[in-house]
Order: sequence, then C-alpha cells, then structure tokens
Amino acid sequence: MLFIAGEQGLAFLHRHEAITLSETVRLWLYAPRVALVGALLLAFRRHYGEIDTRDLLKLRQVLISAAVGVMIFALWIKMDWTLSSQAAPPGFDPGILSDAPGRWIMITVRCIGAVIVVPIMEELFWRSFLLRYLIDNDFMAVAIGRLTWFSFLATTLLFGLEHHYLFAGMMAGALFSLVYFWTRSIAHCILCHAVANLGLAIYVLTTAQWQFW
Repeated sequence: MLFIAGEQGLAFLHRHEAITLSETVRLWLYAPRVALVGALLLAFRRHYGEIDTRDLLKLRQVLISAAVGVMIFALWIKMDWTLSSQAAPPGFDPGILSDAPGRWIMITVRCIGAVIVVPIMEELFWRSFLLRYLIDNDFMAVAIGRLTWFSFLATTLLFGLEHHYLFAGMMAGALFSLVYFWTRSIAHCILCHAVANLGLAIYVLTTAQWQFW
C-alpha cells in the first residue's frame, strides 16, 4: 500500500511538473516493490499457519481451483470496462526498454510478482485477514472458510476498487472468496489467484495487450 501511495505521489508530482518521471523509471519502480514484499513474505513465512500446502494434495479441489483461475482470466479479458471518469490504464509495456536484457529482466520480474508474490500477499490480506476481520475483530478466532454476506460483499467491492478494471476486479474478488468458502483453504485461494495471473501474463505477452498489465 505504501508503494502504491508512493508511486501515485510521484505521478502527481510528474503531472504538475515538479519532477520528471520517465516511463522507463516507472517500469523499474516495480522491481523494488516485488523484491521487498517478496522478502517480507519469506522472512515471516513461519507465521502463516493458515497456508497449509497439504491442502494441495486434494487433486479434485486442485483441479477445480485451477479451473476457476482459468475462468477468472477468461472473464477478465472480456470485462475490460472502466468507469467514464477513469483515464485509460497506463499498462506495463517492457517494449519501451531499449536493451533486450533489460526487457527480459523486467518481464521476469513482472511475472514473478504477478504469479508468485501478488497471489500470496493478496490472499493473506483479503481472504485470511480482512474477510475474517469483518466478521470479528479477533480475526484469528474466525475459522478459515467462514463467510457472512457483509464480509463477502464488502471485500468483493473493495477488491474491485483496488483494480483499474472495477467490474473485473469485483468478479475476481467474488470468485476467490467462493473458492475460500468451498475449499476452506488459503492455499487453494493462492493457487486459483496464481493460475488467473499466469493466464493473464501469457495472454499479455503473446498479444501485447499491455493495458491488462
């Protein structure tokens, strides 16, 4: 959240000509964000007892969670609707980097962030923390998989607001929460999220539809 606020602050200063922020610099700002968040997740990994990788031994649930991830990806690229007040999404085009090694490094960093770091970080926040916190302030006492209409609808809306494509974000947030409810597993939510983001990464890289990144 601090990184997002910082980037928006830099963009604001750039728009008002207080600083000069090139597109190349904007791209590379993603790298320290992935590195720091990834390092924090790794450092505190022993505290995430709610992520039980043994849940992924249940083949039927794994296949269904992965299938929901594919469905989220397929719906996402069809739901590229924005509110009339929104500007066009800036996208994340590595083609603006002039050197080939730099482009491939940035593509690799972006894929690691989208497919590994973001699913773990967001599912810990949205499903493990916030969804349970909206049921009880003592969220650790709330069983994984428990939902109320309020927690479901609130996190669905907020998850949508986090993304440029509001309606696609709400769709994804709702389906991730349903996977959480059905599997009673944060590991399955992470898997579903990772599959959706992997599908989107492959689609963007093969079609150059950078606005989805």
